[in-house]
Amino acid sequence: MVSRSLRLTACALAAVMAFSNVSITADASSAGSVLPSGGVGLSLTNNATALNNIAGTENKNVRVTKTVVAKTVSTGDVSEEENFKNLVIAQVNDYVNIRSKPGEDGEILGKLYDDSVGENKGVVNDWIKIKSGTVTGYVKAEFVVTGEEAKTLAKEVGTRLAKVTTTTLFVRQEPSTEASIISMVPIDEELVVMDEVDGWAQVDTQEGLGWVSKDYVKLRTEFVEAESKEEEEARLAKEAAERRRAREAAAAAAAAAAPAATQTQAPVVTYSGEASEMGAAVAEYALQFVGNPYVYGGSSLTNGTDCSGFVMSVYANFGVSLPHSSAADRSQGYAVEGGLENAQPGDLICYSGHVALYIGNGQIVHASTSKTGIIVSDAGYKRILAIRRIF
Repeated sequence: MVSRSLRLTACALAAVMAFSNVSITADASSAGSVLPSGGVGLSLTNNATALNNIAGTENKNVRVTKTVVAKTVSTGDVSEEENFKNLVIAQVNDYVNIRSKPGEDGEILGKLYDDSVGENKGVVNDWIKIKSGTVTGYVKAEFVVTGEEAKTLAKEVGTRLAKVTTTTLFVRQEPSTEASIISMVPIDEELVVMDEVDGWAQVDTQEGLGWVSKDYVKLRTEFVEAESKEEEEARLAKEAAERRRAREAAAAAAAAAAPAATQTQAPVVTYSGEASEMGAAVAEYALQFVGNPYVYGGSSLTNGTDCSGFVMSVYANFGVSLPHSSAADRSQGYAVEGGLENAQPGDLICYSGHVALYIGNGQIVHASTSKTGIIVSDAGYKRILAIRRIF
């Protein structure tokens, strides 16, 4: 692992945005960034063999990819910003090992990934004791930042979110109950906060930036935390099981759709062993509904659907059950590393208050707004929170 420069100037600029981003790059406005949010996985994948090979060292050069469940610590108010000085934030290529004692001979208890945070529990020589998620242990001080540097960087790596607490929340053009309504958001949806004024939060919606009353949302700032060895093993097993179930469901749906005479011959449905072929089939199926209407709360691919209803109904055709919630979609399947360049057709592209299906070549198909209906768009038209793969 190699400590990297912090580009604190960019961080300070990001602070003006009032916790509007949690990008794993330093560019707070990057449309291609993949952001951990609301209990969703960070966009990474795992190579178990490589992890085993370097488990006993603080290897400075090996680039290991991984998938991290975005466990979070939350702060309930902007006034708690001062507490960010008590954070420890990893600044490494991949991760820094958390050890049982302050030394290379300490047992590895877990990993603190790049831009992930922990609580500072004290310094022992060139080691810092931290608590992050379920892991308490020691990390090398050279691979993390603390104090004022952490306070500034926290505003870049943390995501300020507003979770809707009322059945239907109106998003308004201006921070006033007299302002026109530009969007409606269902309960439990989560929106990225761009700014805050007395009693109001500016949020990012599919219809553009708008304002919501703080009386009807729960505000928090989230950070990705460490992953213990046991949690990593459990996560990998769960992801493998979910992929297997999704593929089996797709095969069963394909078999059920076959002519009855063919079914009596017990056909074997395969996709040449390539999950990407199943994703491509999902994308192709979804595209036939372009031009159909958007209906808030709907799930009909022909008569009207909203964004999550569209994704849910498309995948239902392949025997896969997804929730009718764009916030919940951020925790479905498993995370995709590296942004859009590693996305495959059929992947879920998750945004603030919105979800779409990737169709390849940097494009998505989605139930966009009541004005546009179901359309094809550039996937990078706004900041991406997560990319999730089902198969």
